[in-house]
Amino acid sequence: MSIKKISTRPFKDQRPGTSGLRKKVTTFQQPHYLENFIQSIFDVVGKIRGKTIVLGGDGRFHNKEALQIIVKMAAANGIGRIMLGLKGILSTPAASHIIRKHNLLGGIILSASHNPGGLEGDFGIKYNVENGGPSPEHLTESFYRRSLEIDTYYLFDAPDLDLEQPGENRMGDMVVEIFDSTADYTELMQRLFDFDRMRKLFGHGKFSMVYDAMNAVTGPYAKAIFEGHLGASRGTVINGNPLPDFDGIHPDPNLKHARELVEIMNSESAPDFGAASDGDGDRNMILGRRFFLTPSDSLAVLAANADLVPGYSKGLSGVARSMPTSMAVDRVAEAMGIQCYETPTGWKFFGNLLDAGRVTLCGEESFGTGSDHIREKDGLWAVLFWLNILAAKGESVEKIVQEHWRKFGRNFYSRHDYEGLESDSANALMGHLREILVGLAGSSFGHYEVDAADDFSYRDPVDGSVSTGQGIRIIFRGSSRIVFRLSGTGTEGATLRVYLERYEMDTERQNQDTQEALSDLIAIADNIAQIHTRTGRDVPSVIT
Repeated sequence: MSIKKISTRPFKDQRPGTSGLRKKVTTFQQPHYLENFIQSIFDVVGKIRGKTIVLGGDGRFHNKEALQIIVKMAAANGIGRIMLGLKGILSTPAASHIIRKHNLLGGIILSASHNPGGLEGDFGIKYNVENGGPSPEHLTESFYRRSLEIDTYYLFDAPDLDLEQPGENRMGDMVVEIFDSTADYTELMQRLFDFDRMRKLFGHGKFSMVYDAMNAVTGPYAKAIFEGHLGASRGTVINGNPLPDFDGIHPDPNLKHARELVEIMNSESAPDFGAASDGDGDRNMILGRRFFLTPSDSLAVLAANADLVPGYSKGLSGVARSMPTSMAVDRVAEAMGIQCYETPTGWKFFGNLLDAGRVTLCGEESFGTGSDHIREKDGLWAVLFWLNILAAKGESVEKIVQEHWRKFGRNFYSRHDYEGLESDSANALMGHLREILVGLAGSSFGHYEVDAADDFSYRDPVDGSVSTGQGIRIIFRGSSRIVFRLSGTGTEGATLRVYLERYEMDTERQNQDTQEALSDLIAIADNIAQIHTRTGRDVPSVIT
């Protein structure tokens, strides 16, 4: 067996987005495409000889083939050891934990997260750094620049590994440890949450739950924790086997795509608690019996009740949210006397704040919530946090949330996604908004008066780095907002996301339908951005 030096040519489309490089499976199946990007990572990271990385993915189509290639490239490039998830399965939160627990150089995660799978679906690669978090912008930009000039990659000439059996294997001088990451992850959760209390919640027979793994990566973890350690009844976890095409399920835990779970939770015999996670396990959706909870409200409720959870009972150092996420958690932070940071979209922006000890909890409106236990958002962690609160308070999800609204006020909030737009039209719409920004302040739209309007920029309070062009904000007097931004997680066309928020302190008006409560802002958003005129769309593709 020997090292092959293989000549190649650059591809011009390998610039990572907010969560790594995502393209269609067929794009990654092109000769040299995956290899070019992996070699670019190895070249940029540098000083990798003899170091250890973790490797795995969410089980989607092309994962196993890609893993075999990456292992051989790692051996050829001098990596000393790879910790590889059993059967190629490794959730993003578990990967972050493994990097931190074992002080690894970093990790390569194969996933397109909440994007659809299968032969006609999406595939993705991202590199997580030594703190367990996603690569910062300067590093992903370096990957891209290297990919534009690469002319050679290296591959170890060896047979494929058996990914189905745990244990150690050798490939030249490199050791490949195939391991089951569910044990490490479960041990971490046991340190943070009161498993005894949650076990009693299930044990008395009056509490019921359903968790939808969406045939993605969290199935093995959820079965081990909920049906194993906590004693939930068998069948609590549905769609629990990771499948290459997710059995046709779009693994995005929202009201549109988690249809089976939503139907169960809206039925007359609905369980007390429902939850779902996405393709790679870093997102979550929380449902009560016939009650949907926005991710923004979920973050706020977790922060307000953190004292009930062992791992957070000593207090929070601060909280952080992405700019488009509703300001519900801001009000909790103010009441608690702690700092609330507003960052651009993308979990990597929380990393410095977490490393510096400035925040304990953080979250994004795109169904992502997390804390300083790792450097990624964590779907199962959020579900366990909610279970711990339910066990401690002995109340329903709906009652807990309504009590929270009575105390802090309600931020009516919704995101309208316009998917698959022509890129030119989407970019022209954003250009139009930037052109009219200066004149918006002081303008009135019905009874809404614009207090400020800008293109959000962020200066990192830890390292001083600046990120610009992060989304258009139109802020009205009285704490209402409209935010426009283009998504960085799609693989074709463009996705326009419109975020709408209205604050309501009057308890008599807090139980309105969300879309009805936001109807004026929805009309104003279309008027200002000329959505219908510029895109031809009458309604959003997805409303959450």
